[in-house]
Formats: sequence, C-alpha cells, structure tokens
Amino acid sequence: MMPDQSTANQSKRNSDGTLPLLCAGGGVFGFGLVCALLVLLLGQPDMHGPHTNSGWLALVFAIGCLPLGAMLLLLGSAKWLGGRKH
Repeated sequence: MMPDQSTANQSKRNSDGTLPLLCAGGGVFGFGLVCALLVLLLGQPDMHGPHTNSGWLALVFAIGCLPLGAMLLLLGSAKWLGGRKH
C-alpha cells in the first residue's frame, strides 16, 4: 500500500534539515548575544576597546558569532518558508 501524498510531504519536510539549521543558528546567535553582554560587563569598554583580556575575548566571540548566527537563522527561515509552499 502506498502512503498518501500528505504523509510523503510531511516526511520530506521533517528530513530536509531545516530544524537543525534553525537550532544551530539560534544557538550561535544566542551565544553571540551573551558574549556581547559580557563585553559590557567584563570589559568596561571605552573608545579604545575593552580594558580586560576577558572583555577582548568576549568581543572576538561576539564579532564572530553574531553575523554567523544571523546568516544561519536567515537561511533556515528562508528554507522553512520555501518548504511551506509545497
């Protein structure tokens, strides 16, 4: 007996990798936000940047994680919206 079309589409949507992409993007972006807050709390930044080593490290992680996480979330959202049309 062949599965109906809705079951096949649901199975395809569940295995296309959208959920892991959104979860990874959210996690990376969230970590970047935490690091950005740590820059303010630990680094005591001024015009020349943070004053502590931990502040600089948090700044480096924030600069790396925020754009990457935003791109992953954007890609996952576009993939999710594209999958809804079918």
